[in-house]
Order: sequence, then C-alpha cells, then structure tokens
Amino acid sequence: MKLATLRRWFSPQTTMQGKIFFAFGLITFLSIVSVTGIVYVNMRDTIKHNAVTSVSDSIRQADESLNIMLEEIDRLNTVVVTSKNTVIDTIMSPNEEISYEWFQEQKRITEFLSVLINYKPYISRVAVVGLNGKVFFTGGPWMDRTVLGTPMLNYMLQNGSRHAYFKPEGAADAITVGREIRYNRETVGIVMVDLDYEFIKKTYGVKPTADSLLYVLDEQNGYVYQSESAPSSFAPSLEKVVEIKRKLAGQGDVMEQKINGRSYIVVSRLSEYTGWSTLALIPLDSLLSESTRIRNLMAEVAIIVFIIILIGSHQVSSRTTLNIRRLRSMMMQVKDGNLSFPKTEIKTKDEIGQLYRVFVSMVDELKRLMEGIRNSEKKKREAELTALQAQIRPHFLYNSLNTIKYLAKLNGVPNIEEVSGSLIELMRGLLGNSNEFLTLQEELDYVFSYVSIVKYKYMEPIQVHTQIEDESLLGCKVLKLMLQPLVENAIMHGIGPSENGGQVLIRVYAEDQDVLIEVIDNGKGMEQEQMDALLGSLDREDAASRFSSMGIRNAHERIVRMFGEPYGLSLHSEPGLYTKVEIRFPKIHHAETSAQEVV
Repeated sequence: MKLATLRRWFSPQTTMQGKIFFAFGLITFLSIVSVTGIVYVNMRDTIKHNAVTSVSDSIRQADESLNIMLEEIDRLNTVVVTSKNTVIDTIMSPNEEISYEWFQEQKRITEFLSVLINYKPYISRVAVVGLNGKVFFTGGPWMDRTVLGTPMLNYMLQNGSRHAYFKPEGAADAITVGREIRYNRETVGIVMVDLDYEFIKKTYGVKPTADSLLYVLDEQNGYVYQSESAPSSFAPSLEKVVEIKRKLAGQGDVMEQKINGRSYIVVSRLSEYTGWSTLALIPLDSLLSESTRIRNLMAEVAIIVFIIILIGSHQVSSRTTLNIRRLRSMMMQVKDGNLSFPKTEIKTKDEIGQLYRVFVSMVDELKRLMEGIRNSEKKKREAELTALQAQIRPHFLYNSLNTIKYLAKLNGVPNIEEVSGSLIELMRGLLGNSNEFLTLQEELDYVFSYVSIVKYKYMEPIQVHTQIEDESLLGCKVLKLMLQPLVENAIMHGIGPSENGGQVLIRVYAEDQDVLIEVIDNGKGMEQEQMDALLGSLDREDAASRFSSMGIRNAHERIVRMFGEPYGLSLHSEPGLYTKVEIRFPKIHHAETSAQEVV
C-alpha cells in the first residue's frame, strides 16, 4: 500500500499533493546543501570577522570606561588646584614642622583630601606635593618628601600643565594622574591621584580565547597593562609589541601577524583622550579550532531540519490540497449564481487562508454592490420624479410674475410692470437656458434687464450706454453671465455710492482674432494697491471688498479655464475718475464650438 502511494506521488502524472511534497523536498535538499557548503567555505572568515568585531567592541568599551575614570580624576585634580584657601595657601604657608599652625593646616588639607578619596572606589591615594618640600596625602602607600626629584615627579612637572599619566617601570599597583598647582603663574606644587590597578585589570579583562593577549602601551611605549595569564613561551617581547604598534599605525586597526612562529590577528585602538594604544593578539589556531565542531554540528542540524521539513511538507501538502478543494467548491457555487451558499470556513493563515478570506470579502462586496445597484435604480427613479417636479417650478414662477405684471398694468403702475417684466426676462435666461454660451446680443439683453430692475434703487438715473464698433460682433458667442456681474459691480460699488449721476459705458470691438469688451464707469475708482491685490490674488477675501466673488474673480477664472492664457480680465483705474474692466476672449461663432476652435 505504501509502495503504491509513493509510486502515485512520484509518477509523471502525480497529484497536487505529490507535486507539492516533491517540490518542497527537492528545494529543501538543494537549499540545505547549498547553504551548508557556502557556510563551511566562509566559516573561517566569518569567525575571524566576528572575533575582530567582538574584540574591537570590547577594547572600545574598556577604553571608554578607563577614559571615564580618568575624566573623573581630572575633575578631582581641578578641584584641588583651584582650592586656594585649603591647598594653595597651605603650600605657600611659612609654617614649619612641628608647630600648632602647621598641625592645623595639615588637618584641614588632610580632611579635604579624605573627602576626595571617598568620591570613587578606584582611587587609592590623593597627594599634594609642594615644591618647597611640603607633602600631604590620604590613602596608601606612604609618601614623604623623598618623592621630590623622582622620575615620576619630574615627569609630572614637565607634562602636567593640564594632566599627565604615569606608571612607574615594573610597578603594578597604581597609575598616577597628576597636574600642576600654579600660583601667580608659577608652579608651586603637584596634585597626584593614584588609580587602583585592580580596576584597570578588570576593565581590560576581555579575551575571546583563553590564550589571547592584551597590551596597553602609553605614549612612551611603556606597559600600562599586559595580560598575566599568557604562557611565557608565546608572549612577545616589549620590542615586538612596539614594532607591531608601529606597523598598525600605517596599515589600519586590524592585521595578521606571525609572532614566534604562531599566527595572530592583531586588533588595535588609539585613545584620543590619553594617547594610549591598546593591542589585542588573538591566536588563529585557537580561534579556528572550533570550525570542525561547528561543521559537524551544521551537518547534524541540516539532516534533522531536512527530515522535519519532509514531514511538515507532507502535512502542509495534504492540508493545502484539502483547502483548495473546499475553495474550488465555493467558487463553483458563485459561478452558478448562488451568492448565499454555506461557507466552509478555512482558518489557516497561509496563502490559501488569505485567498479564502479575499474570496469571501469579494463575494460580500459583490452582494453589497448588487444591493447598491438596486438602491441606485430606486434613487434614480426618485431623482427623475424630482427633476420633473423641478421643471414645473420655473413655469409656476414665470406665471406668478406675469400675473404681477398684468395686475401692475391694470392698476397703472408702470414701474412695477417694468421691474416684473425685466425680472421675467432675466430669470428666463438664467433658469430656462442651460447653454454655457450665449450670443453677445443676448448677454447685453440680460444686462439691460438687470439695469431696468436696479435703477429704481437709486435716486439719480443710471445711464448705461453701449458702443459697438462692428454689429457682426453681436452674433459672437460669449460665456453665459460674463458681462452682467461686471455691470452689477460697476453700478453697486462704482457709481452707486457717488452723489452725482453715474454712467456706465460698454464698449465692444475686435482686435485681430479676439473680441474685447470694456466696462467703464465714472465712479470713485481704485488705488493701485487695491488693483494689485485684486488681480494678483483673486482668491483673497479682502479683494472681494471692491468686486464680489461673482464679479471679476468668477468671470476671470471661467475665461482662463475655458480658453487659457492670455485671455481673461484686466483692470485699469484712476482714483476719483474712472474704473475700466477689459475682457478679452477669442471670437467664436457657434455655441457648440470648443474653446480651441477660434476663427
């Protein structure tokens, strides 16, 4: 039975489950073999790189930790050298041993130094040495005036203007950080703080392998720290370490070096704060001794992973095939038009589960869209009814205005008859004409209908004149309601506020293939700032104080949007004399002609 199953899976005409299982197995085998081979070939370089990175980080952290300690000690030295009453005055005091005044001074400065030595646990001694022979200290070891003239004190005097670091040759108990004490621009003494060497050993106790070596050299190429656990037969001499340091100065921070017949990876770091150089020597044979064990471990892991993936691929192929069949069944029902079929839930989170959820969402969206189509059809029928009702309303309004006009005529009120008649003509053009273009003659008729209405608002008569240079221009097509708002603005904001009777001139003429219309009023005019604000920023609300949003802004934007540049409106005015709005648009003979079909 098992043989028959395997033959069915691996036959040329296999099932989907067999194809998935075979593909997973083949891909997994090739992937594991490729990855294992690549990892094994590059393992040596990877181990070396990781070791270098780890040691570099460890050296950097150790160097930064030591720098922090030294910075703290430098701050303590600064406190001492700036303490005039306690330190400088005591050094400069003429009191000699043994006197009561000298005893009081010693007590005061010793208490001061005791406070400083308790500041950090890595400080083993704080001492103040005067060049006049006075020595004060707290901690250990003992210090007296015999320190004068020693190499350490001479080094401090030569290099301690800011701070100096000194480690006696062969000493392994402390590193001394010193600084000059100056008074009246003269050196009067030295303050010295000893850093406990145990803290340095803990700080630099970083070793990637048991036989790695670590050295810290000062600026004079003397040992500040060196590994203690290295076998003497492998440890290089100081001269060899200094030579390696000089080589690294020209080659970089990492190099391979053969020392005493043994290959090492050398990693170095130069401290910008102290000037000390840290060198870590990692033996290559110890570092790479783990490569064989890692290789065997990778082979074992690869075999285990391959077996697990084969088992998993069998389960996945089985479950995936089952879910595909379920999904296919649901799709066939949708194909037959059944959108309310019972859904067999697929809970997996793989691609089949995602496809199932997308399919269900698609079916739900399809049901929603079909319901939306039904609602849209219903709303469409309601909108058609509303549109039919809206067509009735203008007719009712026209009939009502005609009734008012008839009653005004019967009662002998000609002004009401004129206003209602003009309003009928104006509204018939606005509501009854849906065309975007009108003839210039029709636009002028709307203008005069508007003037017939608005003239009763003012005491003085409003005179609107037209000057048509070519009567054929009256047949040109213009944008609907392009001229009437400009005349409205001229009347309301130009000549309306004036006490004298105002006049509005509408001048129409042709220029090349363009039509120009000028609307001129003899009103109060505008300042240049008002015109700049109006023409330069048509969307500003303060510009609308002279011309409303239905005036220049609306007309200009419609013309530019329809015909493009350089068509549109321009403004000219003289305060107290006149205002002229000039309209430029192409000459068009047919309403259905597009904006580009210019004669």
